[in-house]
Amino acid sequence: MSDKEQKISRREQILQALAQMLENNPGQRITTAALAREVGVSEAALYRHFPSKARMFEGLIGFIEETLFSRITLITQSDVGGVRQCEQILTLLLAFVEKNPGMARILTGDALSGETERLRVRINQLFERLETQLKQIMREAEVREGLRTEIPAGSAANLMLAAAEGRIRQFVRSEFKRRPTEFWPEQWARLGTGLYRAPAASA
Repeated sequence: MSDKEQKISRREQILQALAQMLENNPGQRITTAALAREVGVSEAALYRHFPSKARMFEGLIGFIEETLFSRITLITQSDVGGVRQCEQILTLLLAFVEKNPGMARILTGDALSGETERLRVRINQLFERLETQLKQIMREAEVREGLRTEIPAGSAANLMLAAAEGRIRQFVRSEFKRRPTEFWPEQWARLGTGLYRAPAASA
């Protein structure tokens, strides 16, 4: 294995350990000393791979962004209708945090308490990007499918995302006992039905 490959592997190992500690220690702040012990290296060794703990969190946020938005791109490029695309995106978000509880703590900001402001700004931007994507899908569905929402698209997108965010926060607050996908299919059925009007009749 080359030095570069070893460096990448160690970086990934550090990020995986951080994510695991966030999952195993709900509500607790992770110190670099504890993280170094988990990885089995010195704190100095950690800082050779990441100049600060904030950069470690940024690495995890980057993983979240890449995982979610690469799949969202596939969803929006598919042939399914707008309502189904919105459902798939929200279900993707909930299933992702259910599989990665440590990431749920980052998305709610729970793990970022006391950390640098730019981390919280980046999480805010991630959710703004999700909301913009939902709004764009609804606007395109109106043009292509004649679908219209009962309230303005921006308001509807905000409500959809708020429902998903609430489920994620319940997951974190319950210390990962209350699964975010629990009850989601029937909840989405009610939410989707209530937000959309029937397609406009053809002239």
